[in-house]
Amino acid sequence: MTTTTLAVLVPLLPFLGAVAGLLLGRTAPGFVRPLAVLPTLTALVLAALVAVRQGGDAAVNAATELTPTGSVPIELALHIDGFAALVAVLVGLVASCVQIYSTGYLRDDPRYPSYAALVSLFTSAMFLVVYSGDLIVLLVGWEVMGICSYFLVGHYWETPEARAASLKAFLVTKLGDVPFLIGLFALATDAGSFRITRVLGAVASGSLDHPALIALLLLAGVAGKSAQFPLHTWLPDAMAGPTPVSALIHAATMVAAGVYFIARLLPVFEASQAAMVVLAVMAAVTMTGSALAALAQDDIKRVLAYSTIGQLGYMTGALAVGDRGAAVFHLLSHGAFKALLFLAAGVIIHAAGTNSLAAMSRMRNLRDRVPDAYWTMTVALLALAAIPPFSGFFSKEAVLGVAEHVVTGHTEHAPAAAGWLVLVAGLLTAVLTAAYAMRLWLLAFRGRGAEAPDHGRQPLTMTVVLWVLAAPSLALGGFAFRLLPDWFDGRDLSPTLTTSVLGTGVALVGGIVTYGAWRHTTALKARVPLGAVAAHPEGDAAQVEAEAIATHEPAYGDIAYAPDPADPGRLLLGPLHRHAAAGFHMDALYSALFVRPVQAGASLVRFLDREVVETYVRGAGALPRWLGAAVRRAQTGNVQTYVSALLAGTVVLAVAVVLVATGA
Repeated sequence: MTTTTLAVLVPLLPFLGAVAGLLLGRTAPGFVRPLAVLPTLTALVLAALVAVRQGGDAAVNAATELTPTGSVPIELALHIDGFAALVAVLVGLVASCVQIYSTGYLRDDPRYPSYAALVSLFTSAMFLVVYSGDLIVLLVGWEVMGICSYFLVGHYWETPEARAASLKAFLVTKLGDVPFLIGLFALATDAGSFRITRVLGAVASGSLDHPALIALLLLAGVAGKSAQFPLHTWLPDAMAGPTPVSALIHAATMVAAGVYFIARLLPVFEASQAAMVVLAVMAAVTMTGSALAALAQDDIKRVLAYSTIGQLGYMTGALAVGDRGAAVFHLLSHGAFKALLFLAAGVIIHAAGTNSLAAMSRMRNLRDRVPDAYWTMTVALLALAAIPPFSGFFSKEAVLGVAEHVVTGHTEHAPAAAGWLVLVAGLLTAVLTAAYAMRLWLLAFRGRGAEAPDHGRQPLTMTVVLWVLAAPSLALGGFAFRLLPDWFDGRDLSPTLTTSVLGTGVALVGGIVTYGAWRHTTALKARVPLGAVAAHPEGDAAQVEAEAIATHEPAYGDIAYAPDPADPGRLLLGPLHRHAAAGFHMDALYSALFVRPVQAGASLVRFLDREVVETYVRGAGALPRWLGAAVRRAQTGNVQTYVSALLAGTVVLAVAVVLVATGA
């Protein structure tokens, strides 16, 4: 087979698996799991073959006109360069792991057939985005992922949290997709084509008439899809869906699509200095804000969700300083260790027997109960904290290194202001990332909360997947930074001495300080008198004891507390903790700025419709009704009445005639 044929089969196989799974889900349930796993695994193998054949050489291009439009044509096109080839392998790997993992995680779920089919469709859509050489075809995959995320996040639709989260994810991403669509049409109008190669050619020749406007419109869609400030609020709430879905969305699909899109069209954004600065500001605010929020979350999946937002901020930061190689390098390494983190968290939740016990303050003795999750999550957290020699160190240092090059003037691909923003925010985020990674590890595996019932060992399919993903999390970075330049733009991705020392140093400081804070709060807890809140009027046990620890004051009551509130995040963040735990009240801000005004406007329109418009409508119907009633009363059926009325009318007419004649 040719490389083009193999590439066409990569998104096609999961799509056919999704269709077959939906059709056979009820009639032949025994085929559902093979139809979920085998097409995705085959697509992974084919994506690997495409990558081997492409080999980092010249891009593979193929196209056929999809339909005549009379103006800008729409083509079914492929554009597979080194970036596309490697990202497709990541998508196939994570999607295959998620499908295999889900056979155990959702083995008793009656809606597993539809779930598996949607995951396959989700995977197919991301493959389409990765390989597409036409922006309209890319948009199809982009939107299919959006609708799949709506259904998958709302998988547990019986719960109000899942229903609200699915709606929020759909609406917030659509809010960004509207200007994104306008930007695509404006870009195609200026370039005269939707083909990516022709668009890049138009940028190189300076044919874009409105580069700043186009770039800013496209950034709105990227901010929504990749959960960047200010359209990031949907992602933490999306944790209401099944944990494997979270792994897929965060590691290889959906949120990665926005970063990949900018990487693919980076020259369009580089054509506008203002757009690059806006991208840098967006990345800096996203990195630091999400890291602070992660340090205050109690739910383990929400910690990981805010972590994803921050790591995507690193990727957009690399793009803001004009280096898509560093951005995609971090996308690849992050995809491996973040999928591992979510799937290990799923093992923890599965051990507790319910999705509602993901609160880290309620965890106890998990190291012994889930040893596979303990060891693999430790590897993934070290990669997340960018501790050498784990993969996250090399990819994160690549981002900080290119920011340093911009600051020192070694490259002119981005303004110096963007370099300073990314470098300073990246180092600050490195401290906070190590802090919340250490906090998660301590609370999850060394916590002293209320021990949940033991639900036995997890299915083998779940634990095997963890070890498969642990390998790239541990070893990917050590050789990737040497090999990837040949696949990307040829730029050096090796760690630089300055940022390596600074980044690793601040990460170690963040982890050590968090450990010290945890020991401090644990020691304070030991000195707080045991008690319950039965006699305390202010709140529950966790809140009372946490306040007692924070203020060094004794708590009320006389029996043991549960769960364990020894949270170093409270001590580290101080008065900022309450705001960070609420995501800095972004939802409340959106409610005040958008939701309430829209509701007020809707109430006004409803009032005008009911009290003004309907009044005229009712009046228009009432007048003929009153006239009809008057006429109906005149129709008595009495002949004498009719004759009397006729005579009276005759007399009136005669008098009128006489008066008129006399007046004449």
